[in-house]
Amino acid sequence: MNMRLLAIGLTATVALAGCASTSPGYSSGGYNGGGYNSAPANRYCADCGIVERIDVVPSGRSAPSATGAVLGGIVGAVAGRQISDRTGGSEGNKNVSTVAGAVAGAAAGNAIQNRTTGDTYNVTVRMDDGRRVTINQHDLAGVRENTYVRIQNGRVVIR
Repeated sequence: MNMRLLAIGLTATVALAGCASTSPGYSSGGYNGGGYNSAPANRYCADCGIVERIDVVPSGRSAPSATGAVLGGIVGAVAGRQISDRTGGSEGNKNVSTVAGAVAGAAAGNAIQNRTTGDTYNVTVRMDDGRRVTINQHDLAGVRENTYVRIQNGRVVIR
């Protein structure tokens, strides 16, 4: 029981720590240090630019529509049952773990299938320094043509 509470507490702490961040483009200097008076557009950004063009690149790969969900559900159900069996759960607990594993596995399998068989996008960005960069990514996440963006970790994100 104490291990379960410790695991839940640790998970909550890690999840909340991931949410803590500072606003990009603003310094943490307070009221007079430029934190609230400076706009992000006034600063030079070496990895920022404007989206010139977005091209859809078909993947050319296909699979039956429910393959990922079915396979993921089977693997998840087996894993859930095994975990509950090894931890000494009751029969009812094993059934709940099996169903939960199947649902989680089906969702994960579907997401994996969509990612591997879906179309991608070539996003061409005219950087602030005049260069043109083309990035290939699986989703646009709100990026459109003529949007001011930043290239971060090999992805185009809205600034």
